[in-house]
Amino acid sequence: MKTRLRVLRAEVEWSQAELAARVGVARGTINAIETGRYDPSLPLAFKIARAFGKNVEEVFLYAEDQEHQPRS
Repeated sequence: MKTRLRVLRAEVEWSQAELAARVGVARGTINAIETGRYDPSLPLAFKIARAFGKNVEEVFLYAEDQEHQPRS
């Protein structure tokens, strides 16, 4: 899953730690989401989107063909 987290954080000048505190997770979780090593749960994805005042689809970009591709 692709994400616009890094860009959105830059727009509001938040660090990974600040976003993590706002949504109640560790900074490493935000880092893992940004680097594609971790897909957030649905509730966490909604919390992150709401923190930016966005819809989930504006923050997380899902490509249907990813389902059939092996993870690297």
